Amino acid sequence: MSDPRVNSVTEASRKGSDLHLDLRQTGSRRAALADALREAVRTGRLTPGTRLPPYRTLAVDLGVARNTVADAYAELVAEGWLTARQGSGTRVAERIAAKTPHGPKKAQVEPARPTHDLRQGRPDATSFPRTAWAAAARRAITAAPHDAFGPGDSRGRPELRHALADYLGRVRGVRTTPDHIIVCSGFAHALRLLFGGGVLSGPVAVESYGLPFHRSLLATAGVRTVPLGLDDQGTRTDALGTNPATTGGSGARAVLLTPAHQFPTGGPLHASRRTTAVDWARTRGGVVLEDDYDGEFRYDREPVGAVQGLDPHHVVYLGSVSKSLSPALRLGWMVLPPHLVDAMLAAKGEREAWVGVTDQLTFAEFVASGNYDKHIRRMRQRYRVRRNRLVEVLAERAPHIDITGIAAGLHALLRLPTGTEASTLGAATGNGIAVDGLATFRHPDTDVPHRDGLVIGYATPAEHRYSAALDALCGVLPLPRA
Repeated sequence: MSDPRVNSVTEASRKGSDLHLDLRQTGSRRAALADALREAVRTGRLTPGTRLPPYRTLAVDLGVARNTVADAYAELVAEGWLTARQGSGTRVAERIAAKTPHGPKKAQVEPARPTHDLRQGRPDATSFPRTAWAAAARRAITAAPHDAFGPGDSRGRPELRHALADYLGRVRGVRTTPDHIIVCSGFAHALRLLFGGGVLSGPVAVESYGLPFHRSLLATAGVRTVPLGLDDQGTRTDALGTNPATTGGSGARAVLLTPAHQFPTGGPLHASRRTTAVDWARTRGGVVLEDDYDGEFRYDREPVGAVQGLDPHHVVYLGSVSKSLSPALRLGWMVLPPHLVDAMLAAKGEREAWVGVTDQLTFAEFVASGNYDKHIRRMRQRYRVRRNRLVEVLAERAPHIDITGIAAGLHALLRLPTGTEASTLGAATGNGIAVDGLATFRHPDTDVPHRDGLVIGYATPAEHRYSAALDALCGVLPLPRA
């Protein structure tokens, strides 16, 4: 039987509706309550300005007399712990923190925000379509069936899977049905499920340059990564080999590619290299993992279709809204070969614990209504203008710096003179510019010669700050060599 002197309600809120207090101390209930309140204020659990529950409410919650609460409050008001004003209720007093015997507590110093943020992989946060998204949310939640708010399908909401099947087929040339699409919280989550969940096994062939976070995620799952070469036609998929014992054979069981727009060097995967990757997967019983992270954003021509369209039985297509809408949504998808669906569902579990149903329903409506297409077109135009502006500014002020890769995506690679990458990054940091060096993305085991460079995220700054960011960037770029 529980001790009647112990009463745990929910954490105190700013409005004082609920309060957790422990009255296990011996002695009178008034003294125990006063001590518990002092301790809650002293430890910071009740912060200055917090409104406490009315006498009657707290008395009922704690199982004590109303006068017991009133007397404890009055005692703490007299001591200066609380304040009581007509019409405002009883609140925690505003107090100056006392110095501890060990000296004043050191304030936590947050890292200074950069003045100019040119880091890759981040869309312009000010461009999120708030009005259209809110309208889609209202429509979707109003129309949703009751079962949408109960235990869900681990595949994800059917409304979203149908919308994605239509959209990806129309825009990216993906060949699938809703039953082969599984919703997840993004690309990293998909990798964790594929390899940490035992759906696929390694080794995994990867591009010589890519996100180190993805490589470390695979390493955590016990998967070795094998770097493939890279040239002006993209990743050397011919190095996969058809037999791991042959010269140049990787021994890989899967290959991870960014074929539409190699990250971060910026080139597309040549058509022959695409075919080679698919042929390797067919011959070896392997799998191509296609990271289509910014496939809709091609500026010089129509986007090239997904590799998945060449062979849906040997390609896992992975996408998300992190570049097109916002990484904060944590919403992505896997288009799986039929033979991997059941294994993925087993790895994912019976309940959808990663992506909220309201975001799924909203995005489904956003896609089905055509608003996603409108947003993509609007952002494609905005990012095209930004990339063109970057090219123009460099041509005018730093013509010795080349931009490589195709006109696509949310980032560009600036080639720097040999030996200047580290010093340029140091100068950028000193001038309040956040930017990534190319060496950050290089696989530690690759034999591809490194060329110095900066990976510029031209989508990241807000529109009104972009020109100033480019001015600052030009100010730290190395001068031409004599």
